[in-house]
Amino acid sequence: MTAPTQTAPRRRVPTWLAIVAASLPMFMATLDNLVVTNALPRIGLDLKASIEELQWVVNAYSLSFATFILLAVALGDRLGRRTVFTIGITIFTLASAASALATSPAELIAFRAVQGAGAAAVMPLSLTLLAGSVSERLRPAAIGIWGGVSGLGVALGPLIGGAIVQGWNWQAIFWINVPVGVIAIPLTIFALPNSFGARLRADLLGVLLVGVGVFAAVYGIVRGNDAGWDSGEVLTALIGGGALLVAFVWWETRSSAPLLPLGLFRNRSFTVANLVGVTFSFGIFGAVFILIQFLQVVQGHSPLEAGLMTMPWTLAPMVIAPLTGAVIVPWVGTRAPIVVGLAFQATAMFWLAAILAPDVAFSALVPPFLLAGVGMGLVFAPSSTAVLAGFREKDHAKASGTNATLREIGVALGVAVLTAVFIGAGGTLTPTGYVDAAIPAVVVGAAVLAGAAVIGLFLPSGREPRRQSGADSDRVVDQLESELEDAGETLAGSALS
Repeated sequence: MTAPTQTAPRRRVPTWLAIVAASLPMFMATLDNLVVTNALPRIGLDLKASIEELQWVVNAYSLSFATFILLAVALGDRLGRRTVFTIGITIFTLASAASALATSPAELIAFRAVQGAGAAAVMPLSLTLLAGSVSERLRPAAIGIWGGVSGLGVALGPLIGGAIVQGWNWQAIFWINVPVGVIAIPLTIFALPNSFGARLRADLLGVLLVGVGVFAAVYGIVRGNDAGWDSGEVLTALIGGGALLVAFVWWETRSSAPLLPLGLFRNRSFTVANLVGVTFSFGIFGAVFILIQFLQVVQGHSPLEAGLMTMPWTLAPMVIAPLTGAVIVPWVGTRAPIVVGLAFQATAMFWLAAILAPDVAFSALVPPFLLAGVGMGLVFAPSSTAVLAGFREKDHAKASGTNATLREIGVALGVAVLTAVFIGAGGTLTPTGYVDAAIPAVVVGAAVLAGAAVIGLFLPSGREPRRQSGADSDRVVDQLESELEDAGETLAGSALS
């Protein structure tokens, strides 16, 4: 028997303080992903890390995040959302300090995995706690601010990371999280309520099966070029990982409290939107991993310069995503902007692959960078709306958590596969051995994005009919509130973990 959602009695706090308490840890976690991506060349030089080890610096975070996010939601319902949220902040902060102290690639990868586990509790619960901390009248505005802050973390990541790495060292991108975490923990306890949800048994076997299964599959892809695709090591990882994922699906059909409720996939909008989410993350973030290092490794730009150069790409979604959610989706529905946005991104990646050369001018990179950013902005909010279409409010947390999990798996697989293509083409982290191998990797990413656009055609239109009655108007307001919530979550979750 499940218990209804409850909120512990608490003192009244100003709305702005609740927004800060919920948004600050989330900003820290979203910022950290792209900050790390921009620092990879320096990390590689300092720790003498191979490109395989550098991709694990990214993937360890993404895989850990994907593995634990649904478990964190379930534990928050059972133990208290603020309690689990605070534990997540603490884990993330301590892991950040440990990452800064890492002296080898293996240590950094391990601590990044711990960071991902902490972020898995921070990301989904921050939005839930904020929604329960403000009045219904102020909730849409509060959630809009929350979404803007998360998007700001995505946009400023490369720029802040570049400035920190250039002014100090790569360790500073982790040290900066420590004082933020120290401030965030007491602020959270003071300003946010400790709400509870349905107290279901945690699906630990499901967590184990999916975590080990996805890790084994990614490990096999990463090791394929070095160990040989027909080697026992690689075949064991790929076949074993696939078997564990099949076992996970089997177990989820029998668990009384499944980590991933498979019944959600009976909803066509949810199923297709998740397929789009996986392929979108695979294509775009796998390509980002390759392209962001090109500016430093090949063209010799500093980390700060590289961050500034990518701003047409990273800042465009900050403008386009809110406009898409507020203006375009109510007018044409969700399918059209998703398909157009994915087509824009595929075109941008093919364009970049066509012009990529050691001496390509920055002016030639700006148009495809901008097109990719506009495309991302068109996809974010409509995808969140499509994921929730047709579900009752009580199913929103599971649906959004499932979508965030699958997107993170897409990030990890995209980085692994595109790096495997890069290495297979003879790529090295040197000015002379990078471009010729990067081009086919980016082409693969572009092709996956084009496939995502085709998949998007199978989405329902998502166009809502006009309503006149007062009751129906209230329903529209409720739907808009849900869209704002999940647009913000999508912006946060799209930040490469």
